[in-house]
Amino acid sequence: MRQAACAGVGLGLTTMVNTLAPLRLANAALAQQSVNDYKALICIFLSGGNDSNNLLIPSGSASASDLRKDYETGRGLLSISSGLHDLDLSQSSPIFDKYHGGTIHKLGVHPNGPEMAQMFSAGDLAFVCNVGSLAFPIENRQALVDGTVTLPQSLYSHSDQVMQWQTSIPDQPFTTGWGGRISDLLHGSYNTGSSKVSMSISMNGVNTFQRGMAPESSAFSMGTNSVTSLKGFGDGYVNAYSGGATFTNPSYQDNQVGHRLQTLESLVKLTHANLMEEAYAGKIVTARGVEDAVSDALVLADASGIDFGEHFSAVSSGLANQLKMVARLIAGRGALGNRRQVFFVSIGGYDIHKSHLSSHAALMDELSKSLAALRSALIDVGDWDKTVAFTASDFSRTFTSNGPNPDGGTDHAWGSHMVVAGGPVIGGKIYGHFPALKVGDQVGSIDASRSRGRWIPSTAVDQYSSVIARWFGVENSAMAEIFPNLSRFDDPFTSTTPNLGFLPAI
Repeated sequence: MRQAACAGVGLGLTTMVNTLAPLRLANAALAQQSVNDYKALICIFLSGGNDSNNLLIPSGSASASDLRKDYETGRGLLSISSGLHDLDLSQSSPIFDKYHGGTIHKLGVHPNGPEMAQMFSAGDLAFVCNVGSLAFPIENRQALVDGTVTLPQSLYSHSDQVMQWQTSIPDQPFTTGWGGRISDLLHGSYNTGSSKVSMSISMNGVNTFQRGMAPESSAFSMGTNSVTSLKGFGDGYVNAYSGGATFTNPSYQDNQVGHRLQTLESLVKLTHANLMEEAYAGKIVTARGVEDAVSDALVLADASGIDFGEHFSAVSSGLANQLKMVARLIAGRGALGNRRQVFFVSIGGYDIHKSHLSSHAALMDELSKSLAALRSALIDVGDWDKTVAFTASDFSRTFTSNGPNPDGGTDHAWGSHMVVAGGPVIGGKIYGHFPALKVGDQVGSIDASRSRGRWIPSTAVDQYSSVIARWFGVENSAMAEIFPNLSRFDDPFTSTTPNLGFLPAI
């Protein structure tokens, strides 16, 4: 408990609980004004550190563009010269103000990202430049060199940076994620009464992002095919139940497996004198009830007539399978009873230390096709305009290669470009500030290292995440409890300096 307390920022456990309590009441009153709305938030975590230097790429010729010249010089054999999908930047000129004197350059998406480029053109996708974990703003490279600014702890460490991205608190130990804190705040406002499942559902196991303090905020983890049944009774309890029986409406087969399940379920429903036994049994009962609700949601989705397999037919991968399940749950959301739902999906493979170009190309193909499939499916469902999917990652990769050839791979870096997609997204634009691609101590460099190209972030995780949280329903009055360090940075809601208006502030 002592380690969890964030002294100086008002985030001790007691303070957080006491502060969130009245804020829940305020949000509940506001939520009643619109009882029929629904919003889904999907965190797509690219585990290992996405090389965003080859996600958004300066295009054109080196002779005509200093930015393209710096890209080719710094990336060397890791540079990509053909096949880029050029973006219309007529609405995105502020991205070049901070580091390029307002000179507008051409940018393109990775050759394996045509779907992302198409979604960008359609206004359904935006990019946010150079986002990263920050304890305080860093105005220039010299401040970092001189050591006059506090840095996030353990930069370039996978575990630490994942934790900092998912908590948005890089300078204090803490045990909840910003998605979990949102659930703590909003669950009672939007999901009371009919709610049958947690506000947080994970497609990839336990994560920090969805960890909250309230019991009802505990994330429900499931697989990409269906809910995970208790072992020994067949998938979906087919060997134990008769017909469409469930935990809340059981009908057991007259066989050994059916009798065993009946005995188990009778035992967990009993009252236990031992408090630990009672708590353990209660967890099983709750989990089985949620299991029924999720199963009902999938039945509703399958009965909708929407062919989710067809929508995702162009891509078969772990990420696509997770997003397909998310789409099915959104389609069957009537059985879940929530008006706010937070999903977490994650895919690995981004920690590329060798065979960089080919490995990253495959990852960009997977990401691009998976996002397009999600969009197609949710348009069919009718909920694309209620959904926002956003990427997060440990960090970017070094601008320069580890070795003298592409097989040398890259190392861990810092600021990274993010993707935000969804019907509510103010797409067709790039937000934030595109970094100067100069390494070491070159004039204008924001390289945090000697010559590797680790860009100092110009947008804090707090700022990026707070725009998403505001759209989801977090009021300005509660923002400091979700993002305690946000006040250290330019406010994305009152200042144009961050250039972060990628979602409407609802």
